[in-house]
Amino acid sequence: MNYLHFGRRTVEESLKRLKTERIDLLWAHMADGATPLDEILRGFDDLVRAGKIHYAGLSNFPAWMVSRADLLAELRGWSPVAGIQVEYSLAERGADREFLPMAEALGLGAALWSPLGGGLLTGKYRDGSKEGRMTGLGGVLLRTEKSDRETATLDAVLAIAQELDATPSHVAIAWLLDKARKSSTALVPILGSRTRAQLDGTLGAINLRLSAEQVQKLDQASAIVMGNPYDIVAQSAGSIAGGRAEALRQQLIPPR
Repeated sequence: MNYLHFGRRTVEESLKRLKTERIDLLWAHMADGATPLDEILRGFDDLVRAGKIHYAGLSNFPAWMVSRADLLAELRGWSPVAGIQVEYSLAERGADREFLPMAEALGLGAALWSPLGGGLLTGKYRDGSKEGRMTGLGGVLLRTEKSDRETATLDAVLAIAQELDATPSHVAIAWLLDKARKSSTALVPILGSRTRAQLDGTLGAINLRLSAEQVQKLDQASAIVMGNPYDIVAQSAGSIAGGRAEALRQQLIPPR
């Protein structure tokens, strides 16, 4: 059974369970390594035209596949890719290399999962606590301190939380919200609360504003090695002829 038929069938089953007529946003959860990209996009388009979904997005797909999908949908007149879903937090900033600059360039929304870094940014695992993901999910997506960068990041989060009389979770999410306010596209943290109390507590981050100095401190502590070609551009920017070095730097190295 191909993706077109399988996708339609599973959406129809979901609509029955949800007791609704359409799904606002349907995600293809990840690339399976077998289904052609154009088949996924055609499946999305059929579902949109049938009125069963409003929008569709790609979750955990490589950036090159998302870019190709966006262009294919445009060239063939299919429903566009609305957004991406990717892990992003102070603990995991790999999306700074390709995903977030791509989302801004293509006008895609970005749903950011694991905003607390699998529990690392709450600080609760530093004191040996075994609650939360450590037990509830058997360590799935759990991130504890395994590098100097992670230790420095958590140190900064805890210090700023103490300055503001806030929780570490609030500081971590407030940093994401600061990124969202500065972005030209929609960046939406996905809250993974398991209880109403956790959700109510997490939502308090909405009212927390970090100073420019605090954001800079978190940025510096959590900074990742960008790798090539970004590092080459950064090293060569001062010697590129024609007075275009800074323009090239801004194009290739996202200001994060």
